[in-house]
Amino acid sequence: LITPAKSHPEVLVQAVAARDRTRAEGFAKKHGIPDIKDTYQDVLDDPNIDAIFIPLPNSLHYEWAVRSIRAGKHVLVEKPSVDNETEANILFNLPELYQPDSPVLLEAFHNRFHPAIHQFLTFITPADVVHVYTDSMVPWWFTSKDDIEFNHKLGGGSMMALGTYNFAVLRMVFEDEPEQCLNCNTSIFSDGIRDKCDYDFKAQFRFPNGGIGEATSTLRGPLLWKPSEARVTHKEVVVPDKALPATQEKVQTRQVTMHGFMHAVLWHRIDVKDSYIIRDKADGRPVKKWVEFSSHKAYTYKEAGGRFANAPGEDWWMSYRYQLEEFVNRVRGNKTQYWLTGEDSTKQMRMVDMAYEKSGLGLRPTSSYR
Repeated sequence: LITPAKSHPEVLVQAVAARDRTRAEGFAKKHGIPDIKDTYQDVLDDPNIDAIFIPLPNSLHYEWAVRSIRAGKHVLVEKPSVDNETEANILFNLPELYQPDSPVLLEAFHNRFHPAIHQFLTFITPADVVHVYTDSMVPWWFTSKDDIEFNHKLGGGSMMALGTYNFAVLRMVFEDEPEQCLNCNTSIFSDGIRDKCDYDFKAQFRFPNGGIGEATSTLRGPLLWKPSEARVTHKEVVVPDKALPATQEKVQTRQVTMHGFMHAVLWHRIDVKDSYIIRDKADGRPVKKWVEFSSHKAYTYKEAGGRFANAPGEDWWMSYRYQLEEFVNRVRGNKTQYWLTGEDSTKQMRMVDMAYEKSGLGLRPTSSYR
């Protein structure tokens, strides 16, 4: 958030708080933040603060989002927004959010605001999708057993840390919600301490059109980082071609792959592969086969085209900067080109819950705060 805020003329990072004031002081000094608060509540009590960013451990998102909204602050809360669907149903249905001049609440799903993922979606026909494969990872040296990602009470687990990106892409591709989690296999440390936190997982979901979505992720990946990937396979469809005789038909099978859907600003590529067959209608005998390839990228909405073509942006903007642009627009009462609703965030957590239930690890704990 800090770097994007510096390039936004209407945003000033005014204050920071941490459980350890020394850490807060160091952070403030490094990033030029003028105020250091002793507690989170002190930030909420400051009348000069308009909005709150909550990057706390997952288990604290719900409580401090609720407290912030009740203090009249706009809220940008890190993804996943909460620990489970129960918390999401409470948070996104708070009465304070449905009053005149109510606070703005947004789940900070930064990659969903980047132009590249919206260009990726323009090559996809959701009703024709039969299979989607997604993967994401970080190398083993990026995490340690003592990190919050492996603390169940703090909402840890690879599905919470990375898998939620995969799940969101599946939902966006199918433009629908999964009906069932068919399987979810996980790996854990089995040390009696971290045995409810997955460090990797592989899950399959069935969607209403009959398509299958796969998600796999690991917090203990190989030494070298591999960009996230989403590979979408469409069913075979007939393509009208008036140049063909009445006895023949032309069919197409499309595969669309996005490399780097998590951090598109660093690098991404969208590959479109269309396989064509001209065949006899009578016996299905192929007459001709060929494949057409194309690759694409979009660092701005102008490059992405489509319905967001006129949205603002620069090729150096991070996904966090695109997200901040829309957050400020909503706070100011201006038009937003793209937005994540509370309903969307709630459905996202429903999918996470489905996977954890299927895995046998159980849901992440529900906060007692009300």
